[in-house]
Amino acid sequence: MSTFDIAIVGEINLDLILYGLPEDLPTERELLASGFAITLGSSSAILAHNLAAFGCHVGFVTKVGDDSFGALAVERLRERGVDLTSIAHGATSGVTLILPHGVRRHILTYPGTISELRFEDLDLDYLASARHFHMSSLFLQRELLPHVPELFRRMKSAGLSTSLDTNDDPGERWDGIDEILPHVDILLPNEREAMKMSHAEDLESALSRLAQKVETVVVKTGASGAVAVQGGRRFNAPAVPVTVIDPVGAGDSFDAGFLYQFLRGADLTRCLAYGNLCGAFSTTGCGGTEAFRDAAGMREFLRRHDTSDQGQ
Repeated sequence: MSTFDIAIVGEINLDLILYGLPEDLPTERELLASGFAITLGSSSAILAHNLAAFGCHVGFVTKVGDDSFGALAVERLRERGVDLTSIAHGATSGVTLILPHGVRRHILTYPGTISELRFEDLDLDYLASARHFHMSSLFLQRELLPHVPELFRRMKSAGLSTSLDTNDDPGERWDGIDEILPHVDILLPNEREAMKMSHAEDLESALSRLAQKVETVVVKTGASGAVAVQGGRRFNAPAVPVTVIDPVGAGDSFDAGFLYQFLRGADLTRCLAYGNLCGAFSTTGCGGTEAFRDAAGMREFLRRHDTSDQGQ
């Protein structure tokens, strides 16, 4: 039997979120925010946290800084029961400063240990003990990136299903993606990322090109919901309307909902709908995990909005 439902390799950091600042930021001015939050950030850690909130047994491999920011981030994951027995340690944690402006935002990151995880830091037997393997924030993994095709190949050879959410490439190059995709079962980009990695000018072209390389392509389209292509068939799922407090981490929470249902053996339609549901729930709190820290609130939201017979 597998030790974990899912093993995740990726980054961990805190998000510092300043609300109410202007989108055009003048220099040499002291600008006053209307709100502030410190939350568990990073796509990989948000996914691990929220999957564990659903009851999944999650193994997480990352490199964390030996400082107060790293300690707080690790504490948030341990609270949810994420297994951290194979994490590596470095000097200084990465941190992300987010300035939301409605649907747009500034994202400023100091990489720190985010980019320092090495292939040699990974316990491959630990990862292969899961049923499913996932990576997020591919292009932030600067030390690991040259070895990612081999990592995915080994996980596939060990019998795991696999998924990838590349997130953005800060360098705008998207190098190496073609060597990784043959070993990916589920690709989970947003609309912009799908077009960038496929060198397409529109979503339809991106879907067509990526579907030739990956069995299941799932594209998050924000307020429009999500669209997927699998085996030549197209699937659409509308977004769940909510009053948005903070969209930070909504895409990562979509991944959590989608993969939770995938691990339960649900069909693609169900996975898409639940992904949208969890992405919407995420926006009802600050950052990508605060809503999911409220177990009672999460259960009530899912009870009210998940009308499927398979719902919780």
